[in-house]
Amino acid sequence: MTEPPADRRFPYRVEVTDRAADLQQRWADLEDGGETGVTATVAGRMMLIRDMGRLAFATLRDSSGEIQLMARANSTEDYKGLTGRTLGDWVVATGEVIRSNKGELSVRVDRWELLAEARRGFGDKWKGITDTDLRYRQRYADLWANEASMATLQARSRIVSLTRRWLEDRGFVEVETPVFHPIPGGALARPFVTHHNALDLDLYLRIAPELYLKRLVVGGFERVFEIARVFRNEGLSTRHNPEFTMLELYQAYADYGDMMILTEELIAHLAREVTGSTVITYGGREVDLTPPWRRATLTELIEEHAGVAVDVRMPVEDLRKIAADHGVEVDDSWGPGKLILEIYEKTTEAELWGPVFVTDYPKEVSPLARDHRELPDMVERFEPIVAGRELGNAFSELTDADEQRRRFEDQARAKAAGDDEAMVVDDDYVRALEYGLPPTGGLGIGIDRVVMLLTDSPAIRDVILFPTLRPESG
Repeated sequence: MTEPPADRRFPYRVEVTDRAADLQQRWADLEDGGETGVTATVAGRMMLIRDMGRLAFATLRDSSGEIQLMARANSTEDYKGLTGRTLGDWVVATGEVIRSNKGELSVRVDRWELLAEARRGFGDKWKGITDTDLRYRQRYADLWANEASMATLQARSRIVSLTRRWLEDRGFVEVETPVFHPIPGGALARPFVTHHNALDLDLYLRIAPELYLKRLVVGGFERVFEIARVFRNEGLSTRHNPEFTMLELYQAYADYGDMMILTEELIAHLAREVTGSTVITYGGREVDLTPPWRRATLTELIEEHAGVAVDVRMPVEDLRKIAADHGVEVDDSWGPGKLILEIYEKTTEAELWGPVFVTDYPKEVSPLARDHRELPDMVERFEPIVAGRELGNAFSELTDADEQRRRFEDQARAKAAGDDEAMVVDDDYVRALEYGLPPTGGLGIGIDRVVMLLTDSPAIRDVILFPTLRPESG
């Protein structure tokens, strides 16, 4: 006779009445040794078991938190079966909610049932999993073994939800735009390429949703946003993962000044909701996110931190010498704007604890931003910098179709010369601008970096459930 599958030993469903955190909150005032007369059924993993012979205690952990199970040999069905379970086994237990004499809120177990066996261990019971590569590679184990990982990734979910609600309360409409793009655009980055067999067509995983969202402003969406998964074929670092989450939004009749106000108010709101304050600690150092944030131009900040005055109208040879003097490896194809940006990134960005809006970038490195209304060869662009890293990018959006085509053509020439992050000409987007784009402010914020900031996480892999990793060796 064929043996039934092993999982037929386990139930197909169970009726759970309470979560650990809800019981902890409901009975927070129950005195030591107190009884409630209330029966609860809880389920989760048993993460710690202590058998004292006739009395046993176990820590049951569910997605909300922990509660103690207390079992007595003379009143718990299959007492020996419960105390013989393996660390990490899933169980469901039913009994009265009490508080032990030592002050632990507990379910005094009358009956219990095994739901699933843990056939692999969860690391040291006090330290969890300490191998960081193992934590990222086996996130399913990390979440149980390391409570901090669960808290961080739950905070991520809350940050996304809070962001969505905050924008909707201000009249923004959430949309979905294509992930496959026929032309890569919206940012300076190298795309991933794939192929659609039925159309015999190469497509690109989106590097940004920007150009589609601005098409929607042309179409009449005056406030629009997307929380988008985007893909960039770049290296791995503590700040970079090839796929990540971007908030992009566009507001008609606004400029980059409006986007600064929106940014600082949104980040302050998220900080208050997630941490309880706009003054947080990151990497052991305090940062005050209370609006208003400082505004300073790119060139002002270079002068403050590198001690050198630069200007986009300076002779390019002078800028090349300044760049080389500050350890920048200079490419002969770079113009003044690119040189200034490289000097800034080498000498200044990491020193900006902030928060600060770095404003007014060279046109050369900002092909989608509108000309500055006062500064020649510059655009109305800013990046919010907090704790030495960029959180996003924003513009007064370029609305002139002819100028946009010229910028695209400049980018196409740079790509032809070997810059594989440069853009190409997007004729359909230019055509959309010919229908008329009103004055528009646009903003992109890296959700992963916001989560890193608000959860005091040093690496982007800490805030992504399943980060991209090199293949396992062996």
